[in-house]
Amino acid sequence: MAIFLNKDSKVIVQGMTGATGMKHTKLMLADGTNIVGGVNPRKAGTTVDVDGTEIPVFGTVAEAIEKTGANVSVLFVPPAFSKAAVVEAIDAEIPLAVVITEGIAVHDSAAFWAYAKSKGNKTRIIGPNCPGLITPGQSNAGIIPGDITKPGRIGLVSKSGTLTYQMMYELRDIGFSSAVGIGGDPIIGTTHIDALAAFEADPDTDLIVMIGEIGGDAEERAADFIKANVTKPVVGYVAGFTAPEGKTMGHAGAIVSGSSGTAAAKKEALEAAGVKVGKTPTETAKLAREILAG
Repeated sequence: MAIFLNKDSKVIVQGMTGATGMKHTKLMLADGTNIVGGVNPRKAGTTVDVDGTEIPVFGTVAEAIEKTGANVSVLFVPPAFSKAAVVEAIDAEIPLAVVITEGIAVHDSAAFWAYAKSKGNKTRIIGPNCPGLITPGQSNAGIIPGDITKPGRIGLVSKSGTLTYQMMYELRDIGFSSAVGIGGDPIIGTTHIDALAAFEADPDTDLIVMIGEIGGDAEERAADFIKANVTKPVVGYVAGFTAPEGKTMGHAGAIVSGSSGTAAAKKEALEAAGVKVGKTPTETAKLAREILAG
């Protein structure tokens, strides 16, 4: 089992023919991802040789779905064109759109999030400004390095791309059912809560690691959800214990206002929900090991 992505997922890449899209298409293919096409209106009808694999390029997402049965799109589209690309994916009713692009205007993210909702949420959006998701040994949709871990029984959901990689590496000997990088922008599609619910329902996930960061109240809301709905053990880490108040740190969403959104407040909320919270990523990995060791 896995959440959102598995070996049967048929993946297309919007923006595949650009430098970044091509680089990561090669890496995803190397990880065993079933990439069935790219989308670029200007290059429709052509094929691209990616390390010996011929991949067709389609003019639209709808055409790609019709011709290949694609059910996942990974978007490497420049910020100015990302809103239109996501809307196109939503209109085509692709079940999963993974928006890797950084620097998308918050207004644009709000617009395509609201559009997806108005269309009945038939398209799950992950991101934007995220590393994507990986089900080790099965499929990789995004930019997470495929060689830092192996299949296992831990589910990971994280706001931070870098900390996603570190946690996967720290627990590489145990391995992961799936790891989802949800992104750190103020407005994102899939949330901690969405991933927690999916991992709770996944019979092959025994423990959940949740990585948050300062800013907003997503972790506090996740804590409430855990208390009410999650029976599996959850280990947490909140980045930004040393961040000064009122200063944006890294991600656009990571800004602290007064006591709201601080790492300490989030840690307190999570611990009140029964989550063990580490002060560093390494300490968090150690807590996960201790729980799995029984």
